[in-house]
Amino acid sequence: MEYAEMLKEAMHSLPESSFEKQRFEVPKVIGHLQGNITVISNFRQIASTLRREPEHLLKFVLKELATPGSLKPKGLLIGAKVPAIKINEKIRQYAHEYVLCRECGKPDTQLLKEDNLAYLKCTACGTKYPVKGRG
Repeated sequence: MEYAEMLKEAMHSLPESSFEKQRFEVPKVIGHLQGNITVISNFRQIASTLRREPEHLLKFVLKELATPGSLKPKGLLIGAKVPAIKINEKIRQYAHEYVLCRECGKPDTQLLKEDNLAYLKCTACGTKYPVKGRG
């Protein structure tokens, strides 16, 4: 088989999402202060947009902010006054580590666990690589 034919065959086997050029935006937090507590009302929507479990995102954000917090029906409650810019920075960091593919940059990924190791698998380009503990 000629190289050009093999290349054409490989291109046809790729999913359509690998050719889309839309830009992925990491959502911004919506919240307010209640005394010494920061309330993020759209935390579950952010986790949903990132296609990750809210508990995984929660664990990462709280660890990075080094503050206590909990997930309630009305949103994320952080036990300290934390500026939105700092929370947005941590969510962006999470997206780069656990959502966006290192190879193609697309958010079409899945977190997998195999043999006590966590992997990020891209459904757009097929890349699979280990990431820090899945929590």
